[in-house]
Amino acid sequence: MMNISRALRAAVAALAIAVATTIAATPATAAPLPTVVLVHGAFADSSSWDGVAAQLRARGYSVVTPENPLRGPANDAAAIQRTLDAIAGPVVLVGHSYGGTVISNVHDPKVESLVYIAAFAPVRGEFAQLALDPIRFPGSQLLPPALQLKIVDDPRGLAGRNLDAFVAPDRFHDVFAQDVTPETAAQMSARQHSIAVVANLEPSGPPSWADTPSWYLVSGEDRVIPASSERFMAQRMGATTSEIPASHASLVSHPTEVAELVESAAAH
Repeated sequence: MMNISRALRAAVAALAIAVATTIAATPATAAPLPTVVLVHGAFADSSSWDGVAAQLRARGYSVVTPENPLRGPANDAAAIQRTLDAIAGPVVLVGHSYGGTVISNVHDPKVESLVYIAAFAPVRGEFAQLALDPIRFPGSQLLPPALQLKIVDDPRGLAGRNLDAFVAPDRFHDVFAQDVTPETAAQMSARQHSIAVVANLEPSGPPSWADTPSWYLVSGEDRVIPASSERFMAQRMGATTSEIPASHASLVSHPTEVAELVESAAAH
């Protein structure tokens, strides 16, 4: 009986060691990847993110590309907030161009990081048009005749928001996206959404980037928002900044670099 008892105890001890070793060797369950929400800017639509979204999804991210109403920072931030309300986990919020103004006005604790792609990043009380000041930041070609106006029927009845701006089709390639093919530029131009003129004149609220880690990708050959303006805003907000030789439409012409920056922000 003594030998059997000793053998049993030895077997139990060996099993316990084996179980402990297996547990120690099993890697901890990785935290779920954040959902990436990509917010387009003016003169574009959600399809402008297609290349970036495809790369992020291939890397395992859930990606959402809501339509930005382009009516003004407060209204548009509320629209993006409704998208965030339907997301359970952490979020990386990304904005291109005017989309940067929008994400700067979104305040949601689920947003763990912000990414700005050739984007406006206003301080409180500032409106986006100031970033195009030709004296401080010369070089924008987003001027008439490239920039055109039209009257739109706004079913929401937002006062003063039925005068819209858009980029003339014959100037879209040269001004907005000079580093994509003419065919791609033509498709982008045909899908562009106009923006309420007052949207870029509406004072921004307290910026979310003030208390959220932020990344900024400067387009060094931007003909819409001058690169000098982008560098100024990125430095002012204390963003982790990088730069590529790209047009304003870097998300279309350089989707790999944009996706890699978003992934860096997701991994911080």
